[in-house]
Amino acid sequence: MGAVGSSPLVRLGLSAPSRPRWLGVAALGLAAVALGAVAWRRAWPRRRRRLQQVGTVARLWLYPVKSCKGVPVSEAECTALGLRCGHVRDRFWTVIKEDGHVVTARQEHRLVLVSITHDDNCLVLRAPGMDQLVLPIKVPSSNRLHNCRMFGLDTQGRDCGDEAAQWFTSFLKTEAYRLVQFEKNLKGRRSKKIFSSVAQDYEVAYPDCSPILVISEASLTDLNTRMEKKVKMENFRPNIEVTGCSAFEEVSASRRH
Repeated sequence: MGAVGSSPLVRLGLSAPSRPRWLGVAALGLAAVALGAVAWRRAWPRRRRRLQQVGTVARLWLYPVKSCKGVPVSEAECTALGLRCGHVRDRFWTVIKEDGHVVTARQEHRLVLVSITHDDNCLVLRAPGMDQLVLPIKVPSSNRLHNCRMFGLDTQGRDCGDEAAQWFTSFLKTEAYRLVQFEKNLKGRRSKKIFSSVAQDYEVAYPDCSPILVISEASLTDLNTRMEKKVKMENFRPNIEVTGCSAFEEVSASRRH
């Protein structure tokens, strides 16, 4: 599950496999990071805060375009709207139908075949049988603003242009599609309107429910002991993969904070 808070940005980093870094965050700060690594707690009022090791960050992932392949990164910033690496943000782009309904891999399975690379100024999208699409990260403010619909809730997105629209339409081959980008000043969705049982009410762009998704390797291993067909970590598309904790510790840690 994912979570964020309103504290200053927290830098996440992975230097080398032999030198993992611990994630730290205040109890009222970025709860998602606390799930991945270090949770603050107070033993008694006015006592010094103590660090409690919860786990080690193994991998960080961004999924710039919803339902397309992930991009591994060595470091990222936690923001109120999810992870960011440079100018690339997690799930800030999505495919929509012409009537504004968001399309995911649940409807168009071939979206998972689209791979993405990036630099500071553009995304490069590749897919089987297609020429690459070079997509500027900064969309002109004069581009059309779409009213979008996702899981029954209204949101918005800035149109990424006719070239991107034609690229996805040609690749998916089912109907006309457009690509839109979220902007920080646009109308987001509230997580409690998606799942009323979530602990905190986050604003999200195009993720399903929460800004950051954290999953531990132990949880995946536990799940696979009860599955006939084994699943992989990429099936869940997490932003933060955690090692060194027990199964579902990332869930119990979030409930404590």
